[in-house]
Parts: sequence; C-alpha cells; structure tokens
Amino acid sequence: MKLNCDLGESYGAWQMGQDDLVMPLIDMANVACGFHAADPMVIRKTLALAAAHHVAIGAHPSYHDLPGFGRRSIHHTPEEIEALMLYQLGALEGMCRSEGLTLSYVKPHGALNNDMMRDNNLLRAVMEAVRTFRTDLPLMIPVTSNYREHQQMAADAGLPLLLEAFADRAYDDEGQLVSRRQAGAVHENPDIIVRQAKSFADKGGVFSTTGNWLELPADSLCVHGDNEAALEAIKAIRKALGKSGQ
Repeated sequence: MKLNCDLGESYGAWQMGQDDLVMPLIDMANVACGFHAADPMVIRKTLALAAAHHVAIGAHPSYHDLPGFGRRSIHHTPEEIEALMLYQLGALEGMCRSEGLTLSYVKPHGALNNDMMRDNNLLRAVMEAVRTFRTDLPLMIPVTSNYREHQQMAADAGLPLLLEAFADRAYDDEGQLVSRRQAGAVHENPDIIVRQAKSFADKGGVFSTTGNWLELPADSLCVHGDNEAALEAIKAIRKALGKSGQ
C-alpha cells in the first residue's frame, strides 16, 4: 500500500508541516495548488523536493479559502466546481512542466473532498473536471462503504480511480470520516495509528467508532506529518508495512 501525505501547505512566512522530513518517507505527495495554501515559491520548492526523493506528485485542489485553510464549505454549482478544479490543475501542471515533471493523480482537499463524498452531483463535477483535464489522470477519493458505487461512477466517466484510507482518523458506520469537530475524530496515539494502518493493509478494512467492521479496500494510505509525534508514526507505519527507507 502506497503512503500519501498533504504537503506544500506553507504560505509566505507561514510554515506548515515538516515537508523536508516527511518527503523521504512517502510514495505520493499531495501538493497544494494555491487556493487553500501554498504560493508559487512554496509549490516550486515542494516539487523539487518530491523529484529529489522520487515521490509521485498529486494535485491537491480545494475551495478558494486561504483564511479557512479550505476547511469551510462554499456553495458552488457543478459548473463552478469544474472551473475551479481546472484552474488549479492547470496551475500545478504548469509548475510541474517548468521542473520537467508531470502530475500523477488528483486528490481534492478539505471541505471540497468532504462535500463531494456526500453529494454525487459534486463528485461527478470533480470527475468530469479531472477527465477533461487529462483522460489518463487518476482521481483519489476516500474509500467509504459506497466504494463500489463510486467505482462505477468513475468507470462511467472513463476515469481511473484510486481509493484512499486514513490511518489517523476515526470512521463512522457509513465508512465516512468522523467530523473533526467531534471528540476522538483524530487519532493521536501512534500505536492506534499503526494498528489502523495495518488493518487497512492486511484486512482491507477497519472497525467503526461503534465497533462495526467496515470493508474498505484502499490503494493508498494517507499519513500526516504536522508534528514530531506524527512523523514518528509515519516511520512506524513504514516499518509495520514492511517498507524500506528511501
């Protein structure tokens, strides 16, 4: 199972995450496109860092919400969703080309990601934008109990699909991530994070907060590197999954 991480989320003098330390430990970097975080210099530095460690580059588009870090829902029509997606993909692909690189996949960020997983009209708009941009470009979405429906939607759209699981987030009985506003939504104990990562990798699923087993087969596992504890968890996950260091 490949490990992915949200990176390149600094902005000007504001530093977010430990990209230099995390990048050597992952397989896929979700690079902010400027709407929720990042500026041109941050993006360029992140791309160079990914290239140096042979990490696949994914676009991480969002609602246009720098003050809210893309975590606030903003109403858009499906046509507007397509436009904001295409704008961000074009910007990041242009930066990639300037460095002799290319996009490998797309993973929406924050509230946009959450909203599209609850509204198939928005999800179709996101899929249409990615397919329009490049027909061979995979879309990464969170795996939920409705993953078969989402796979069929992607197939109907002619779009490659990657399913993503989270090692450090709690799941409800529908296979959705528990809201960050609720207690216990984010796992902070490294042992729990590693145990959940192994459950996804070895068993193809995880237990919900109420103890129900969820079948959630995933292609990639999202890990976070915002602090030293999380960084150690990433290292432990790599070891638990039998991944050698880069």
